[in-house]
Amino acid sequence: MELKPQDLLVLLKVAAHPPQRWTYAALGEALAMSASEVHACVRRAVASGLAVAPARGEWSPVRPNLLEFMLHGVRYIWPATQGPAKRGVPTSFGVEPLAGKVTVAPGEAPVWAHPAGPAKGPTLSPLYRTAPQAALTDPALHRLLALLDALRTGRARERALAAQLLQAALSDEAAEPEGADARE
Repeated sequence: MELKPQDLLVLLKVAAHPPQRWTYAALGEALAMSASEVHACVRRAVASGLAVAPARGEWSPVRPNLLEFMLHGVRYIWPATQGPAKRGVPTSFGVEPLAGKVTVAPGEAPVWAHPAGPAKGPTLSPLYRTAPQAALTDPALHRLLALLDALRTGRARERALAAQLLQAALSDEAAEPEGADARE
């Protein structure tokens, strides 16, 4: 089974909202995909070790494996291509938290081409065609996708900053619901 870019999009959506349980239909709606596409994504993610399915219908990303794959593999498997300046959704160092750490001239931060995008800049191919639309409705997912794009296309400093921020975002502590200690 070969991983596809939409598999990573599904994993990042779930990783961005750790306490939430998703149905295939709800994930599909949130990501502009069909429920069967999401189901196939989960099957491939489980087969590759990026997710686990302890019981039928239940699954979750394996955060350490997901982080390792993002840090060391994604930029080689699904490289981003750059294009001309257009209106779109900011990505990479055009989105916080990287935007506050990397100085760039106005209009130079990359965007995913999208008519509803709030910025203009050089275009960058998104991980998957529906990523810009999904990012517009979900700031947590947008942040993870932007950090991933910094890994896919950034210079050494941007990649190092993105790696640190992704490690913090995908750590096991980040996945625990707030107040977990009170339930034990």
